[in-house]
Amino acid sequence: MAITIKKPEEIEILKEGGKRLAFVLSELKKAVLPGVSTAELNGLAQKIIEDNGDKASFLGYTPRGAKRPYPAALCVSVNSEIVHGIPNEKPKILKEGDIVSLDLGVTYKGLITDSALTVGVGKISSEHKKLIADCEEALMRGIKVAKGGARIGDIGHAIESFARPLGYGLSEGLCGHGVGYKVHEDPFVPNEGEPGTGELLRPGMVLALEPMLSLGTDKTILDSDGYTYKTADGSMVAHFEHSIVITDGNPIILTK
Repeated sequence: MAITIKKPEEIEILKEGGKRLAFVLSELKKAVLPGVSTAELNGLAQKIIEDNGDKASFLGYTPRGAKRPYPAALCVSVNSEIVHGIPNEKPKILKEGDIVSLDLGVTYKGLITDSALTVGVGKISSEHKKLIADCEEALMRGIKVAKGGARIGDIGHAIESFARPLGYGLSEGLCGHGVGYKVHEDPFVPNEGEPGTGELLRPGMVLALEPMLSLGTDKTILDSDGYTYKTADGSMVAHFEHSIVITDGNPIILTK
């Protein structure tokens, strides 16, 4: 699929969809407590989305290379799980000290926004608090350079040059992407890169940027469920994501 430029009226729809998605994630964040199951979080996400008259973009979606459609509305990845954790097939009970990534797509009036955040369960260690804060900061560093006339490599470089000196792993093979008409569109947006390389950023492009920082290796393994990626060494990981619109100036964050 070629890189798409969204029309002004589509960007208005995406802004509203992004607000709706941000609301769902804020409600889910409050629900992350010791003793809550990942299946409950998935049920809550689906209920809020459907009560708003919208659609959960991930439910029934089959990404490239997957052998079956994704079976849930929400991705819930716990501790060493990086992304795409399935919350409703073998539900986990969250416990004090866990860290949890919530990743969600919402389809509003036929257009998709995608966002993720990581939250601690109850009291978490200062190391894990720092991991979460630094991952969110890495995302903001990437967003800051995503302007018309810059290149995809500038985004990856901004994320990498912040995260690497702090000693974090960057989960290999997992990256951001275009979004809007589909859950995953071109271009891919890696979390490392050389400045001035890669695809040119043009106003009207809509991208989902998503750094994933681990306390250990870059290496990832795919679980037998076909979806859940984990750190190869079992190290803790955080994940943040926003959908943004490229403009001639600062990008518009749709999912804030």
